[in-house]
Amino acid sequence: MQYRRLGKSGLKVSSLSFGSWVTFGTQIAGDSAVNMIQTAIEAGVNFFDNAESYSGGESERIMGAAFSELALPRHSFIVSSKYFWGIHDTPHTKFTLNRKYLIEAVEQSLERLSLDHLDLIFCHRPDPDTPIEETVWAMSDIVGSGKAHYWGTSEWSAAELIEAYRVADKHHLRAPVMEQPQYNMFNREKVEKEFAPLYENYGIGLTTWSPLASGLLSGKYVSGVPKDSRAALAGYEWLKENLTSKEANEKVGRLQAVASKVDSTLSQLAIAWCLNNPNVSSVILGASKVSQLKENLAASEVVDRLNPEIIAEIEEIIS
Repeated sequence: MQYRRLGKSGLKVSSLSFGSWVTFGTQIAGDSAVNMIQTAIEAGVNFFDNAESYSGGESERIMGAAFSELALPRHSFIVSSKYFWGIHDTPHTKFTLNRKYLIEAVEQSLERLSLDHLDLIFCHRPDPDTPIEETVWAMSDIVGSGKAHYWGTSEWSAAELIEAYRVADKHHLRAPVMEQPQYNMFNREKVEKEFAPLYENYGIGLTTWSPLASGLLSGKYVSGVPKDSRAALAGYEWLKENLTSKEANEKVGRLQAVASKVDSTLSQLAIAWCLNNPNVSSVILGASKVSQLKENLAASEVVDRLNPEIIAEIEEIIS
């Protein structure tokens, strides 16, 4: 496993990390969750991604219980949570980044995870109704309190991030260290173009999600929607249109030939392609089976096989 600095910070995160979106609380829990985390740790993963809204807080409880059962030393792992969607149905606790919500939400995450601090906290989406200045002050204060070590954002625009940096600089506050955008062969614009000025000017690091485009790049949807797939889960019907796209799956079929050339699975090729971007600090993996997780973790071994010719071939297919 390779370890990369999280942006300009001194923190080193595993280049492949493990996230609990969709799976914890929806597909797996208990011993299955413990086995997944143990498998990740044995492969060198040190970063585990979560969010308060995943399964209404249940994902955090399951992950926290797994950490406790494995008796992991607190210094040995990095854990995150994210805030915006909320899990309480009151005016100031849903779809917001106001100060009251953020400070209380972090406390509630710590209780569910049975931890005394988080390593990373994210503003899960931008909030047009709360001034960015209020959010930056709150996140900076949370880090200053010791309840978290670093803060960042997820799916913010470059303009919103630049404003956050301006506010932090003006008031001598702790600025965002990382962003968590979607990034894969079919979703590239934000990471490769919109954020381009942010890497050098602000040193932001990326913890990217959905390297397989919700499973599309695994090839499992070429022939339709499998019954045990994510798109077959209640509440995830919105994924079907993209996952069953004829054009996208035609490209997936061509990518399979490239994967064979580098002696990898299609999933490993897609993940390795994300890792090949030097601005990516960590690629978050999701899996519902240990076998699936092990396959995806092996993508770290494929990166060195992506020579210029292979990259050019991939580019020709996905452009």
